[in-house]
Amino acid sequence: MKRLRYILLVAGLALLVCGAADAGNSLSKVGTAGAQFLKLGMGARYTAMGEASVASVNDGYALYWNPAAMGGISKSYLEFTNTNWINDVTLNYIAYVTPTKFGTIGASATVLSSGDMEITTVEQPDGTGRMFSATSYALAFGYARQMTDFFSVGLNVKYVTERISEERASGVAFDFGTMLRPGYRNLRIGMNISNLGPQLKFSGTELDFRYNPSPDNANNDQTKGQLSVESYELPLVFRIGAAYDLQYSKNTRVTLAVEAHDPSDNYQQGALGAEVAFFDKFFVRGGYKINYEEENVTFGAGLNLKVWQHTDLNVNYAWADFGRLSSVQRVSIGLRF
Repeated sequence: MKRLRYILLVAGLALLVCGAADAGNSLSKVGTAGAQFLKLGMGARYTAMGEASVASVNDGYALYWNPAAMGGISKSYLEFTNTNWINDVTLNYIAYVTPTKFGTIGASATVLSSGDMEITTVEQPDGTGRMFSATSYALAFGYARQMTDFFSVGLNVKYVTERISEERASGVAFDFGTMLRPGYRNLRIGMNISNLGPQLKFSGTELDFRYNPSPDNANNDQTKGQLSVESYELPLVFRIGAAYDLQYSKNTRVTLAVEAHDPSDNYQQGALGAEVAFFDKFFVRGGYKINYEEENVTFGAGLNLKVWQHTDLNVNYAWADFGRLSSVQRVSIGLRF
């Protein structure tokens, strides 16, 4: 009972901070940042827990949720997630994380693709017969180090690119995180700042055009011009959260997680998550997102199998409710060796 009261106190404080910050923000910031694919959660295990992950992550997905958590990893991980996103958009993520004697290093690639779409114009609103596609990707490289027995830090460097038809916008962004184990049982407190970087701006040949500066003079040669486009911010996100394990029996463990988010392009948000592990082989998970436009309930399950002497195979599934936008499903496969 004592430890349960402590967990509830931590959860209440985190949600109070999230709610108080949101109450003071009367102006919506939605639509003020681009590269939204950087905010789409990776890993079916963590999305099933409502994305309350900054303190609970302890595998190869630390590279995404909190690079500092890589500092506590003692094995190598190879992770892959496929997401069937809204409106036939596909999101794929692959990551590799491994410890070295100098610290833990990792690399990942995120690719979001829309598939082919038909070009329309004012003159041909039903379509021109020509096709285009939109693709976004990010390549990340991370490093983390366990500074003491109870504190670790981590840093990611990401190269971000968005492409719409022939136009591209690229730039470099950074993630920074810390992980604190204060010494009370197995309590973890995590913090992460994601997508810290300069503005991006589209450029490309399809923005070029020619015009006659003096249309009344037919003898003038046409002049080269370029359509002006605005630059846009990256979706900066600050996360802080806590996680705690309850060992109910030798073969049953419950992990509770709570998290508060402060995105630069939305209201403050929160998340609650839980995972029940049986024999460290079978897992059932659930979560709830707070103050999201469409998202709220999440759940999922997982299986951990030993496939070789020192290699485990992890298979995880997550389902997330998106209200009027139906649902989103994720499948993750990973190796620990």
